[in-house]
Amino acid sequence: MKTPVLLIIPALAGCLMASAQKKNNGTIYIEHPALGVVNAFGKAFVSGDSAKMASVLTDDFKAINGTTSNLTNYSIDKKAYVNSLLIYSKRLDYFTTEPIPGSYPDALEFTKDNKDNETIVQDYILIKGVDKQTGVKIDAAAHNIYSVTKDGKIKRIITYSNGKVLDEIVASFVDRTNGKIYNHHENINTVRKAMYAWEKGDMDKYFNFFTDNARFYDINNDSWETYHSKAEEKANIENLRKAFEIKSLDMFGYPDYLEYEMGNGRSVLSWWKLNLVRKKDKKAITLFVHLNQDFDDKGKMTNEVVYYNGALLEK
Repeated sequence: MKTPVLLIIPALAGCLMASAQKKNNGTIYIEHPALGVVNAFGKAFVSGDSAKMASVLTDDFKAINGTTSNLTNYSIDKKAYVNSLLIYSKRLDYFTTEPIPGSYPDALEFTKDNKDNETIVQDYILIKGVDKQTGVKIDAAAHNIYSVTKDGKIKRIITYSNGKVLDEIVASFVDRTNGKIYNHHENINTVRKAMYAWEKGDMDKYFNFFTDNARFYDINNDSWETYHSKAEEKANIENLRKAFEIKSLDMFGYPDYLEYEMGNGRSVLSWWKLNLVRKKDKKAITLFVHLNQDFDDKGKMTNEVVYYNGALLEK
């Protein structure tokens, strides 16, 4: 009978210790004058009102990049910060900011080490817009921590954001190539052989051109994230052939093989006319089909995306 008692005593001691460790260090507010100060600053940021932004900041204001590795010059002053923010309203069309869904700003009044009675405001926002020069769309998250004085001025802002979202804008300032386009290539030959095997119903040969874990995407699926395995795609083709007679599959135009520098991507783009006859009513149907088929470095197809008007099969 002693063992249960011995087990209970440490458990009670743990509960008492956990309780003793709790200590209030201030109050969190969902409504507070400091939230209004930050909101006014945010509106001035979006409108590009430099005078209004500056009026909300203290003269000794500092802005800090929370993700910087530069521990020597890690902050900028009031003038430099306002000028850096003006870039957004000048460069972006449709520029807006909004809370990250499910989030809202908090105002925190700390008790400890707060001799100046400052309020900390934290927000979690999305910065949105389209760069006027490059057309790059921005949809970037940022977390800001504001120190607001008792006089209603912002003394410090620490920002945590991913600066890499702007890299695409910078990269788009100049023209650059991203690989080569071929109109004759072994991967193009593979696509032709595969598609004509499909036309003739030689499914073993057709699927042999794909990797075992290849994914098959259809633009007519309910979700773009939905894909089929080789086994599922084989069943889909069998069902198609039960309902339709394949009269011919003819290449339209010529295929392109794209060999990308970025990501080492390899894709064959091709266009086809698929002539069918629906068995139940003998109706002739012509489908225009676009294929995007990705390859690995061994010449096997890893992904296939097919584009066509599926509604034509039902008319």
